[in-house]
Order: sequence, then structure tokens, then C-alpha cells
Amino acid sequence: SDPPSPRSPSNGSSRRLSVDEMYLTDTGGQYLDGTTDITRTVHWGVPTPLQKEAYTRVLMGNIDLSRLVFPPNTAGGTVESFARRALWDVGLNYGHGTGHGIGNYLSVHEWPVGFQSNNVPLAAGMFTSIEPGYYRDGEFGIRIEDVALVVEAQTKKPFLTFEVVSLVPYDRNLIDLSLLSPEQIQYLNAYYETIRARVGPELQRQGLEEEYRWLQRSTEP
Repeated sequence: SDPPSPRSPSNGSSRRLSVDEMYLTDTGGQYLDGTTDITRTVHWGVPTPLQKEAYTRVLMGNIDLSRLVFPPNTAGGTVESFARRALWDVGLNYGHGTGHGIGNYLSVHEWPVGFQSNNVPLAAGMFTSIEPGYYRDGEFGIRIEDVALVVEAQTKKPFLTFEVVSLVPYDRNLIDLSLLSPEQIQYLNAYYETIRARVGPELQRQGLEEEYRWLQRSTEP
């Protein structure tokens, strides 16, 4: 018979989960009211200083691009370096695109929206992923991916910004708060308030008390 594909679990390739490693989960689904594509990275034990700093800098890049205010008709390639700057500051980088359009009843990766140099300019109503990362071969990988909606910013002239619609907490265990600016912390707290307000009541409605308590812990200011 054919050997199992690399994406399928098998007794030969499976191994136990450990609290001593980082785990990157790229997950999503297609629903009647939209498509999700969310990546979170977690560590259940004690991360190394490098793992913690790299994760924090990936998060800083995710936040910096997500809260950016920019003129209409701006190409994604013009602003994608905001997602890399915190990594560049210490000589780190990632080798993939910063984000792609999200299709509904279409491909999860929907052309021509995104942050490559040949994507169309960003416009209100577009959905794109924002997904900086950092990877060390054979050691660990980090990616933080959210789906963001391009919306009009609250500026005197009609500029644009992003509204992150993926409502999943980040791993507090991996965040070095001393690296974050007050503006980044303020953004993070506002994001957590949104998660609590929108997801919390739904978990309670479904009677998911353990999950609700986890959400409350994970979204403390």
C-alpha cells in the first residue's frame, strides 16, 4: 500500500506532546458566514529567553501592522515591513509573505489581495491575513496569524486601517512585556476587551464554564 502522506498521523511519525516545546497551530474552517485562518503559537512550560523574545517581536510586528493607519490606494507591499520591523531591529526575519486575501466560498488564500509587491492596493471591505513569524530549523517555529478587515480610520481625511476579526488570545507565557511600547500594550488590552465582550457571553450561553474561565484568565489586562 502507499505510504501515509506527511500530513497524516502514523505510529512511525507520531510522538508525545511535551511541555518543553513550542507548538504552532495553523487552523481554520469554512462556514456559511465566513472563512477563518488563524495561527497561534504556545508553550506550556518554561520558554527559553530567545523563544520568548522572538515570540514577543513577532507579536509586536502583528500589532504594528494591525494598528497602522494609512492612505487609501496604498499597496500592501508598501506597508508590510511594519510587520517585520521589531524582528529586523535585532537582525531576525521570516521567509514567507506577511499575509494573503481570505476568500468566502472561494480559496482560503484569495488572490489578488495581500502584502506582496504585485497585489492590488488595499481598500475598505477587503479581508486579509496578517501573519508574521520566526523559525529556527530543527528547533522551533513561531507564527501569529489573524484575519483582518480593511476599514475606514477615524481620521479627518478618509484614511484606512485594519480591524482584526480573529478573536483568540495570544500566549501570555511567551510575551515579554518589557519589550512592548505603551501603545502596543494599549492595543493588546483593547483587543482582549473585545474578545471578552464577544466570545465570553457565547461560551456562557453554551454552558462551557471551563472554557469561559480559561478565556477570562487569558484576557486579563
